[in-house]
Amino acid sequence: MHRLRHAILAPLAAVAAALCVAGAARAQLNLGVPEELKGIDVIEHLNEPLPLDTRFTDDAGRQVTLRDYFKGERPVLLQLGYNKCPMLCNLVLNGAFDGLKGVDWMPGKEFEVVSVSVDPTETPELAKAKKESYLAEFERPGAGQGVHFLVGSEIMSKSVADAVGFTFRRQDNGDYAHAAVIMLVTPEGRISRYMYGTKFEPTDLRMGLLEASQGRIGTTLDRFILWCHIYDANARGYVLQARRVMSIGGAVTILVLAGGLGAFWYAEVRKKKQSATVANAAAAN
Repeated sequence: MHRLRHAILAPLAAVAAALCVAGAARAQLNLGVPEELKGIDVIEHLNEPLPLDTRFTDDAGRQVTLRDYFKGERPVLLQLGYNKCPMLCNLVLNGAFDGLKGVDWMPGKEFEVVSVSVDPTETPELAKAKKESYLAEFERPGAGQGVHFLVGSEIMSKSVADAVGFTFRRQDNGDYAHAAVIMLVTPEGRISRYMYGTKFEPTDLRMGLLEASQGRIGTTLDRFILWCHIYDANARGYVLQARRVMSIGGAVTILVLAGGLGAFWYAEVRKKKQSATVANAAAAN
């Protein structure tokens, strides 16, 4: 819990600055945590299912369920926030789309992006405008088929937030305090990975999506590279797993030794055959 809290408090400080509530500075001095952030955390529910029957309205005004984006084919990058957020949600989505620019996979083909608003007052028109602004910046034709901004009732969004352990609170001025995090979810709707902060490296997103896809996307080389890495929450990314790298090195060493011994044995056998041939020829003469 302390690790998760530490991982999200840095970006959450931006929320406190944006909200500018009088008691925040006093709480920060006295307790080390701004008043707005009390109880704001992420409780990881790895491998737990999402409530796929929750109902929303998408950015095109269509009635959908969360299940529509989990058909067993593609992993999903899930973000919770709200479209009128003055700061943190924009930073998280900016970081996600900036990172995805470095991934040569297409939303709608290899993966999906789903953003769920926790503000029940937001409209599909606002969701559409938000989506279009990100697609314009993303500059990848056709990506709109795999990017979805959803709005809905408080009950529905709260159900999703509770399932992923995403706590948030509405402030007196109408803004929401919440964590800076995205979730990577399997094609069947189970939580695979949490990534914290407002900047996401393309390599980490690629490996995270590959991991969440359970081998459904990516090449054999991609899966091999992922096998050599492990997600480090403290480093907020994937790092080489020393034990597996060492096992590969050991296997290569054995193969090299076996190849060398085989070559030596073959040379010795050939040399003996040549000596025998020469001896036989001399005896015949």
